[in-house]
Amino acid sequence: MPLSAPQLLEALNSVVSVPIIPFKGEEIDYEGHAKNIRYLMRNNYLEGGRPRVIAIAGTSLVHHISHQDQVRLIDFTGQEMGQEGVLIAGIVPNPIGDAGRLVEAMARLARPPDAYLVMPLSGVINPEGIHRYYLEFGRRYGEGSGARFFYYLRQKAEREAVVRLLNDSPHFLGVKVGTSEEDVPPIVAGVKPENGMVIWGIGDRSTRAAQAGTTGHTSGVNVVFVRASDEINNAQRRGDYQRSLQLEEELAALEEIRFREGRIYNYSAVVEAMHLGGFADVAGGTGGPFNPRVPAPIAAQIQSAISGLNAYH
Repeated sequence: MPLSAPQLLEALNSVVSVPIIPFKGEEIDYEGHAKNIRYLMRNNYLEGGRPRVIAIAGTSLVHHISHQDQVRLIDFTGQEMGQEGVLIAGIVPNPIGDAGRLVEAMARLARPPDAYLVMPLSGVINPEGIHRYYLEFGRRYGEGSGARFFYYLRQKAEREAVVRLLNDSPHFLGVKVGTSEEDVPPIVAGVKPENGMVIWGIGDRSTRAAQAGTTGHTSGVNVVFVRASDEINNAQRRGDYQRSLQLEEELAALEEIRFREGRIYNYSAVVEAMHLGGFADVAGGTGGPFNPRVPAPIAAQIQSAISGLNAYH
């Protein structure tokens, strides 16, 4: 039975794990992906018996694979998770009509996503268009397919339009902030609490954003250092921001590599950490499209960054 909107929002007050998609050459490594999903589901350190939340989204390179592969990947992930966790599917609305058909296809799966993360990563758009088209998009696929949506904010210019969208649409339940900490207070102030939640979307460096009012955060390294991300969220939920910052600092060197120069190693640094850690229960693959294994000097930096983190695996 699908989660109610309040149940979904409560579940997302957590770590939203965004695991890589492992590849073998140009093909998705489904066996490796299953291993990664099992790792996340079996190693849950969230307090209070909270469910694992998994998003097949940005770090996972959905913008580099076909819609047919996306549907198959979500179907495979959902079957691997069963009903024990919360599944979010990232969709790229370019063009928006194709995105709608993708939502319809995923909604028909035996285990459909619990929500969809709209990721407008390309194209030139203006704020009026964002509000108008996503309001209608949410209505059409919310009513027709039972879909619930979250918006990935990557451009400051879209901030006010997204706040309006969350306040006006019952089908858009929240925003993932991927811009900067300074955008958090006006979004938190602008979105009525009953209309949506504000999730931090720039990795485990999330404590300052949590103090400013975000609820939950996404993590790209959760698939390899699961306990660290879980404990950061546990601390934030308890209001223990000192502990959260301590944990954050332990991941800081790896996160700095991931997010430097416009996030050029966002995906591949995680893959490299999975290989360098020598862990048998996760699979990094050979590197995804446009994201090969990192150069040797970067690998050396990652090796240094993850030294001492094995206890969090």
